[in-house]
Amino acid sequence: MKKIILASTSPRRKELFERLGLPFVIEAPDYEEDMTLKMPPLKLVKFLSRGKAESVAKNHKTGVIISADTFVVFNNHLLGKPKSKLEAREMLKKLSGKRVDVLTGMTLIDIDSSKKNSSTDVTKVYIRRLSEREIDNYIKSGEPMDKAGAFAIQGLGAVIIKKIEGDFLGSMGLPLFKLAQELKKIGINVL
Repeated sequence: MKKIILASTSPRRKELFERLGLPFVIEAPDYEEDMTLKMPPLKLVKFLSRGKAESVAKNHKTGVIISADTFVVFNNHLLGKPKSKLEAREMLKKLSGKRVDVLTGMTLIDIDSSKKNSSTDVTKVYIRRLSEREIDNYIKSGEPMDKAGAFAIQGLGAVIIKKIEGDFLGSMGLPLFKLAQELKKIGINVL
């Protein structure tokens, strides 16, 4: 089997990839993300994932490189990680009762065949209406502070999510269904 390299330092992506049961190694991308590029969010997330994959691919003569980038979008604006509890509060108040889109750009490079494929996965996440007390308690948990959009769908934040439309794992940072389909195209079968 081809050597698989996950171009990511994200513990969550590592954990998700392990679910596939395929052997892989991790290599940190040497790529500086520029979130200020003037691109629509769907193009930007794909562009950034490609940059990460290409930065790792240049170090190898063979193998498959997989990278991903994920961010939260509300009203066509990127939501980063809150820098303070006050900013987390403002974000959560803004998102209360609303829908956000979690975008994951994913790139797969098969070095042996020179094939590159970048795609975007969109998961619509509906936040239920939150009371001031719920927002306070969620912030006290500490979880919102290092999460884009000030919530974690896979953590305590699951209780503020009314519903999702799309790939749940994609909203966590690696759409395994789509990844398995792309791997199959280059001869790597998960099942």
